[in-house]
Order: sequence, then C-alpha cells, then structure tokens
Amino acid sequence: MTKNKLIRMDNVLLVVDDLKAAIAFFIELGLELEGETAVEGEWVDRIVGLDGVRSDVAVMRTPDGHGRLELDKFHTPQAVRAEPEDAPVNTLGIRRIMFAVTDIEDVVARLRKHGAEIIGGMTRYGDMYRLCYLRGPEGIIVALAEQLGTILNHTET
Repeated sequence: MTKNKLIRMDNVLLVVDDLKAAIAFFIELGLELEGETAVEGEWVDRIVGLDGVRSDVAVMRTPDGHGRLELDKFHTPQAVRAEPEDAPVNTLGIRRIMFAVTDIEDVVARLRKHGAEIIGGMTRYGDMYRLCYLRGPEGIIVALAEQLGTILNHTET
C-alpha cells in the first residue's frame, strides 16, 4: 500500500489591516501580485471557523513561481491582534519569512521607503551570506539573505 505524501507548501497567510500597504511592500520586495478577490459566504465561514466572514484577499507570488503569500484583510469579523506589533523574534509562533535576494543593500533601501526598519543589524554568515531581519507593515518580520559566492558542502563545526 502506497502512503500519501506531501506535494508542496501552497502558501502562507498573513492577516493585515492595510492590504494596499502590504501589497506595495511585497511588490517592492520583488513579489508579483497574482490576483485579488473578495470572499464571503457559508463556505468561508465553515473552513475558517468564524461566522459572517467578509474579507479581501491578495495572492503574491515569488518570481520563480514556487512561493506564495496570501494577504487577507478581514472586514467582518474584525481582525484581532494577539501580540504587540513589535513582538520580538523569539515570540512563539510564525516569526518571519525569509527571501533570497541579489542586492541586499538595494532591497533594504527600497523597503525602508515603505516603512521597513532593520531589526538589529546587517551581518554576514561566514563567506556565504549577508543577512538581515526587517520589520515591515503590520509588524511582519522579513529576513533577507544575499548569497556571497558558491556554497559547496558547508557544514558548521
């Protein structure tokens, strides 16, 4: 008997209050807007376990077509903030989304125009990566990684 297997991760949902600002931020990062729609009705209520759901949804796609973010603005019921917007990186739950970039300095400069702030600082991981964490709209933490040359069978000791 063949065991069923996972096929892929389809998307990650981010609930936001300002959908247009979140879309602009992720477009500036380099994601593409795949589509927008409004959802409501019994099927939505049933799947998410809430009554009277009415929300706007935007799906953002990475340039390679493999990764997606679903941005969701709930009109009803109103979204609930479970933690402070500036929750630290070690707060339980999903903390950040990491993206590979080619020019980290340029990406950081462009995202700062959308209100992003670096958490801590920019750093290097050996000779392999330049890395940083940014806090964007809604307190979303985005990590950026710029590869510095070729990685060959590196193991940390």
